[in-house]
Amino acid sequence: MKHLLLAAIIAVAGTPALSIGVCDGPNRHTCVVDGDTVWLDGTKYRMAGYDAPETTTNICGGQAEVDLGRRATRRVVELLNAGNISIADHGTRGKYGRGLISIYSGGTDIGDILIREGLARHWPHGREFWCR
Repeated sequence: MKHLLLAAIIAVAGTPALSIGVCDGPNRHTCVVDGDTVWLDGTKYRMAGYDAPETTTNICGGQAEVDLGRRATRRVVELLNAGNISIADHGTRGKYGRGLISIYSGGTDIGDILIREGLARHWPHGREFWCR
C-alpha cells in the first residue's frame, strides 16, 4: 500500500500544478533534502545504490563538495518534477533509520543519472571523487 501511495505522490508532483522543491525549514512533508535523501508524504527516505556529496556540512571535500552536493540536489528536484516517475520501496531501513527506495525517471534510476552526470558515486563501492 505504501508503494502505491508514494507512486501517487510522485505522479502528481510531476504535473505542472504541483512541484517538489528543496526542503527548507522544519516543514519536511514532501521535499528533497539532498542528492540522495527525500521526504515523501511525511516519511524520510534514502535512495539506494548511490551516494551524493554533502550539502551543508562537508566531510572531506570542503566547499567544492558542498557546491557539488547542491548541484546534485537541484538535479534530483528537476528529475522529480519532470514527470514519468516511479518508485520501488525496498521495504528495509538504512543506517539512520530511513526507508530505502529507488526512484526512476523515465525508467532510469535517478542514481544512475546522477552518477553518469558526475554528481554522485556508486555506493558502497564507488570512490568519493569529491574528496581531494
